Amino acid sequence: MKKEILKLNAISPLASETLGDGYVLTEKPESPIAVLLRSFVMHDYKLPESVIAVARAGAGTNNIPVKEYAERGVVVFNTPGANANAVKELCLAALLLASRDIVGGIEWVKTLVGDDIAKQAEKGKSNFAGHEIMGKTLGVVGLGAIGVQVGNNAVRLGMNVLGYDPYISIDSAWKLNHNITKIDSLEELFKKSDYITLHLPLTDGTRGMINAAALSKMKDGVNIVNLSRGELCVNADIISAVKSGKIRNYITDFASPELLNVKGITVLPHLGASTEEAEDNCAVMAARELADFIENGNIKNSVNFPACSSPRAGKCRITVIHRNVKNVLNSITEVVSKAGINIENFVSQSRGDYAYTIIDAAETVGDGQIKTIEANENVIKTRRI
Repeated sequence: MKKEILKLNAISPLASETLGDGYVLTEKPESPIAVLLRSFVMHDYKLPESVIAVARAGAGTNNIPVKEYAERGVVVFNTPGANANAVKELCLAALLLASRDIVGGIEWVKTLVGDDIAKQAEKGKSNFAGHEIMGKTLGVVGLGAIGVQVGNNAVRLGMNVLGYDPYISIDSAWKLNHNITKIDSLEELFKKSDYITLHLPLTDGTRGMINAAALSKMKDGVNIVNLSRGELCVNADIISAVKSGKIRNYITDFASPELLNVKGITVLPHLGASTEEAEDNCAVMAARELADFIENGNIKNSVNFPACSSPRAGKCRITVIHRNVKNVLNSITEVVSKAGINIENFVSQSRGDYAYTIIDAAETVGDGQIKTIEANENVIKTRRI
């Protein structure tokens, strides 16, 4: 019988191809084992009890009640980096939009009438003169998959690039162009940058980080690109800074009523990942994550549980989602050992309040042993694969 995966948004057909014949991706499942979505808001959604995993074909998971699902033992996946190239390309376009009044020029040309439009356009072009980005300083805030690509490509365009990320991963550090200067102080980056682009998640610590106080530390005439999350910036402070000339241009793809029709502010639709290639990449990655978790219990790119995976060994695999407290691991292994079952492989990882354990056993772990493991008040969910 095929495993049902609930589809809450239109998803690239490559997701079904990646999952293979053992799965059916459907909008009306009877008993789905997992959910695949893009932008559907799940906070008030009644999640079927049969669901063990949710995968978002995209990086952000603000539309998913991640903490609530963790308490239910539902693993939430995202697809970091799958749409990085698409967002990078839009960011480079935004840098050019901030430098040259391309949009204003296009809209002005549309108003021209008469037989001498070419002459009118030539005469009026000086009203839309801009600046070149070559030789200017770009400050990249956040050096994840997208920020690294933006910085590396900006170097190739002749920009002087500064990067800030106190939590940069080893993988990102390896990929970072050696010509990018890593800055330890956000204030220093603000002070030196002609352009600033934001590439970081929305958290309690980053919400409203671009505010009046931060703007006061920036160069006069700075250009800011925000394709990450609208709430990273305080819109009222952005508008005031644009009107005063502190900000020359603010480019964002997070539409908000107060930002519209303000000279110096360009609002795009949320186009960052809106390419066929990015949608395909995200769908394939999400499908692979779900399949590996469903079939093998492996976790990769989860936002609410630790990364934890291992090649299969033995006859039976059990996985346990539990709280990250003392003695839980001992209680799990003790149940298996007391049953006279040899443990051939064991891996456990923790992340914050939660932990995940994989045990490969030489024999089948019976229903009785599973129930005994689940009787521990700190065990959230157990699976036998």
